[in-house]
Amino acid sequence: MRVAIVHHWFVTQGGGERVAECIASLFPDADIFTLMAHAAGLPESLRRRKIHTSVLQKLPLATRYHRHMLPLYPFAVASLDLSGFDLVISSDSGPVKGVRVDPGATHICYCHSPMRYLYDGYQSYRAQMGPITRAIFTVTAKRVRRADLAAAERVTHFIANSHYIAARIRRIYGRESVVIHPPIDLDKARIAQQIGQHYLCVGRLVGYKRTDLLIQACARLGRRLRIVGTGPEECRLRKIPQSVASFLGEVSKSTLWEEYANCRALLFCADEDFGMVSLEAQACGRPVIALGVGGSLETVRGNERPRTGVYFAEQTVESVMKGILEFEAADLRGEFDPLEIQSWAAKFATHLFIERMQNFILSAVSESR
Repeated sequence: MRVAIVHHWFVTQGGGERVAECIASLFPDADIFTLMAHAAGLPESLRRRKIHTSVLQKLPLATRYHRHMLPLYPFAVASLDLSGFDLVISSDSGPVKGVRVDPGATHICYCHSPMRYLYDGYQSYRAQMGPITRAIFTVTAKRVRRADLAAAERVTHFIANSHYIAARIRRIYGRESVVIHPPIDLDKARIAQQIGQHYLCVGRLVGYKRTDLLIQACARLGRRLRIVGTGPEECRLRKIPQSVASFLGEVSKSTLWEEYANCRALLFCADEDFGMVSLEAQACGRPVIALGVGGSLETVRGNERPRTGVYFAEQTVESVMKGILEFEAADLRGEFDPLEIQSWAAKFATHLFIERMQNFILSAVSESR
């Protein structure tokens, strides 16, 4: 059987790329398709694989401005030739679920999320744009949304990365899905003998993650905050009057695991689809102070025993402050056991993800045959 693996783009390395890498490990001879790829965005294990890119790869600065290519997504997806493949597995939070496959081929879509900027986040993304960009986006989004909804109908099986996303797939696409949580790489995770008194924030510096609220909350409480990551919001965030935040930029994987292990707790303010960062911190035995919505309700135990963190209720400075103070009171009472926190994170280990994916794929192919 000929197998193709499709991922929306390899521009930076994050949770989606980790999922694609693990799926690819199940099929060492599979061809890999993507809209565009950059060397820095390709996991090491995929750099010697056969990578097929779309027409977008030929455009100057396409990888840098990939999110601005929305009007070209349907055309770019159509340029990927998947004829002759019996099994297609797409790792998608964008348009690549729309790839055309042969009649009778099985298409399994691992959906990280329906495109936020087309559905739930449409108005907020649109409000942040300039007049010209907003006008273009308004017109083209309708066409891309229609193409995305039609593509969802052609998928044979959906896999969701969380129950939160399974509900969105059901609401937006009218399709049921199986939930298989993304893989957490635990190989470098460790519990530090001594931890610092600072807090940690990890992730791309983009608007919806609300890093600004974390900075302001720590400033008002006089708590130190270390920030790992870069992004379009960085310049604005650096201008927030404060003296508590340290911007570390992009760091190596080994340094990132050191940061996880040495922080007092991770701060997490995004309404995320899943939230791999919070589980990586928990793999090092560190608690998480998280916004109590979305994927965090599945990755952080804020109300159940043993607790692995606390929830705060709203994306406001006051709510974040309340969460930090609640955590500190519970921490003083000894409510957070690093070994129990690490044990919880181990339930999302890579080998479990691979095993669950393998079983589902075998069942889906058998059913199709």
